[in-house]
Amino acid sequence: MKILLFGKNGQIGWELQRSLAPLGDVVALGSEELDLAQADLLREALRREQPEIIVNAAAYTAVDRAEQEPELATAVNSIASRVIAEEASELGAALIHYSSDYVFDGKKGDFYVESDLPNPLSQYGRSKLEGEKAIEQVGGNYLILRTSWVYDLRRENFVSKVLKWARSNQNLRIATDQIGSPTWSRALAEITALVLGKGRDDVLGWLQERKGTFHLAGKGAASRFDWAVAILELDSGWEDGAPTQVQRAKAEEFPTAARRPAYSALSCDRFEEVFGLQMPHWQAALALAMSGD
Repeated sequence: MKILLFGKNGQIGWELQRSLAPLGDVVALGSEELDLAQADLLREALRREQPEIIVNAAAYTAVDRAEQEPELATAVNSIASRVIAEEASELGAALIHYSSDYVFDGKKGDFYVESDLPNPLSQYGRSKLEGEKAIEQVGGNYLILRTSWVYDLRRENFVSKVLKWARSNQNLRIATDQIGSPTWSRALAEITALVLGKGRDDVLGWLQERKGTFHLAGKGAASRFDWAVAILELDSGWEDGAPTQVQRAKAEEFPTAARRPAYSALSCDRFEEVFGLQMPHWQAALALAMSGD
C-alpha cells in the first residue's frame, strides 16, 4: 500500500511518519518539498506518486495571522483540499483529511457532534470549513477528522508556552472561559494508523463503507486554566515542584486578532461507534506525553 503524506513536519504529520510506516510505503512531503498553495505543483505531485491512500496533515494554522493573510489561508486550507480530493477521486485513492474545532462558534456550550451546524468566527476557521465542503462536494472515498487543541512536545504550542512562561513568571493568568479537548498529536496519529490497519485486507473498501466527517480528539473537555494546571503538575523540570501560581482569568484579558470559540470540545462518540476505537482521555494522554516515553 502506497501512502502519500502531506505536512510531514507539522505536529500531526511528524507523528504520522512513524505510525503509518508499518502499513506500507510512505512518501512524506513537507513545505520544503511542496508548497500546497501552488495548485499545479500539487496536482503534479499527486499524479507522479499515484498513491492508494492520501493523508493530508498539512494546513495553514497561524490563526491570528490568517486575518491578515486570508488568501494564503484559503489557498492552503481550502483550494489545496479540493485539488487533493479531485486527484484522489481520479486515482481511486482514499483521502484522510484533518480539520478543526474552529469551524464552530462555541455558542452551544456543550460537546459538539458532527451534525451541529458550523459557524466559524475566524478566517482560519472559515478556510478549514471551506476545505471540508470542497472535499464533500468532490465526494469519493474520504474521511474528514475534526480535532481540537493539538499539541506535541517538539513545536511551539500551548504546552510549550506554559512551560516557558512558568520559568520566567511566578504567577500565570490563564483563561477559564475557553474550553476544548486537548489532543496529543501522537495519539491522533496512532489512532489514524489503527483505522487503516483495521481495514488492511481491503482498506479502500473499508474506508468507503465508513466515509464521512468524524470528530477525533482527546476524550473529555478542559479549560485553558485546567490544562495549564495539569501541565505544571506534570512538569518535572523543578526539584521541589513548580513554584508558579496559576490564576484564573477571562479570555477578554488577552485580545487576539482572530476570535476563538469559547467552547469547542468535541464528542467522539460517532467515531468510537463506527470504528471501534477510542482516543485516550486528555489528562492520561498529557501525562504520557510529558513522561518522555
